[in-house]
Order: sequence, then C-alpha cells, then structure tokens
Amino acid sequence: MRSSVEIYTIATGETRVVWQTKQLVEAPNWSPDGQSLVINGDGFLYRLPLSEGKPALIDTGFARTCNNDHGISPDGKTIVISDKTEHGASTIYTLPATGGLPSQVTQNRPSYWHGWSPDGKTLAYCGIRDQVFDIYTIPVEGGEETRLTFGEGRNDGPDYSPDGEWIYFNSSRTGRMQIWRIRPDGSDVTRITDSAYGDWFPHPSPDGKHLLVISYDGDIFDHPRDLDVRLRLMDPDGSNARTLFELFGGQGTINVPNWSPDGQEFAFVRYQPVPGNLRISNQLV
Repeated sequence: MRSSVEIYTIATGETRVVWQTKQLVEAPNWSPDGQSLVINGDGFLYRLPLSEGKPALIDTGFARTCNNDHGISPDGKTIVISDKTEHGASTIYTLPATGGLPSQVTQNRPSYWHGWSPDGKTLAYCGIRDQVFDIYTIPVEGGEETRLTFGEGRNDGPDYSPDGEWIYFNSSRTGRMQIWRIRPDGSDVTRITDSAYGDWFPHPSPDGKHLLVISYDGDIFDHPRDLDVRLRLMDPDGSNARTLFELFGGQGTINVPNWSPDGQEFAFVRYQPVPGNLRISNQLV
C-alpha cells in the first residue's frame, strides 16, 4: 500500500491502522468531535471516519488543487484550505465543514495555512513574499496580514499552543532547521530544539503536555517525501525529547495539526515507496 493512515496512542506506545490505500494521501486533521480525520489527495479533501468506512469527498467548490495545508476550526464548523486553482499560487480559503463555496482569506500569495488560534479568530500561516519564507497571521474573515518573522532564514509551519500564548514554528535561522516559538504579537522569540536533526512541523497537544515534531536526518534541509524520518515527542519547552518511532515518510506525514481532541493520540501517514506516478480519483480505493 502506498499510504497508511495510522494513529499512535501516547499511553501505550501502540500504533493502529485506520485505513490504507494504493494512492497518495496526506496530512490528517482530527475533527474536534473525535469521529473522523480530514485528509487530502490529488487536489481534493476527504473525510475519513474512524469507524469502519471509506473516505468521503468533501465539496470544496472550485478549489480542486488543494495542497496538504488544511485544517478544522476549533468549533468544528469550518474548514480552512490552501489552494491554487483560482490564482495559480497557494491561497487560503475557508468553507463550511460540510462542504461548500470557498471564501478567500489571504490576498497575498503564496500562502500556506498551518495553525488556527484556540479562540477561532485568527489563522497562522507561512507566506512567501519575494522568495522569503515568513510567519504571518490574519483574521479568519480576512483583512491585513501581520508579519511575525522577517527573513531570519526560512520560517515555516506555525501552530498555536492550546492556551493561545505561543505560536510554534520551524526556522533555519541558525543553520539547520529547528523548532522555535514566538508570541502572537511577535515578541519573545525562543528556540525550543537544539538537535542534530532537521526538525519540522511542531504540533502542541491540546492538553498542553506535549510537542510533536517530525525530524529528518541533519543533512536534509527541506521536507521532502519518501525518506526515513522519525516522530519525536517533547515537553512544550523542548525538554525531555525522545524518539517515539522511525518510519518511511516525510512530506505528508504530519504537515498540519493532527492531535486527537483529548491529546491522548495523534494521526499520521506512513508511506511505502512505489515506482511511477500514482494519481487519485474522486473515489479513493
């Protein structure tokens, strides 16, 4: 199978398979009601029930080139997507969680969504402006974007702490990609990891106890797919870091918030290498 959507339980260290497919799927979000995951594949979004069943296509209107930067609002009523159909570069939109016409949020692009504030009012994302990767926030209904970083290396992957006091992100400002955090007003920039790995996509757990990170070998700068990587867990301040397990993955494994609502489990995608290019149809198999 090309893609294996799985869940890891913190207390037991056990992993269970939710669904497997010959196609390429990515980036599971866990719904706030705990009943399903949202995944993407070949430009579309799907809702995957945690009980038995196949993924169901989510109506995203004209947006048919959705990438793996998508998520669900804290109240479960809205989905945010990053899509390039309309403008030719990744643009952030919101739409009803049940599906519908996307409403544009960002005017500047490319913009890649990564985090939703706990109060549901603000989105955090990576914006590329003049080839510079930085962290921005914007009201969920749109408006002026606020720039939090200013070209100190490549800055990417922002995700909010559950209390809304911090935005975690990855940055290459000291050379190798590591994890940092910053206040929503741009103050108190603090380094979290100082590892031999290339650390990406920090996701704080909803209970505030853990920080989940995907770590590449130290000589890998970007976040490509189909490599041996590891998922690491640590305290929110970066202490007590440990490797939970290694896997074949990378791009698509945990690009976006992926914790269960109670913070006891997280979802991820494990991959198997296959020759050639596989595409996905509107009905996943």
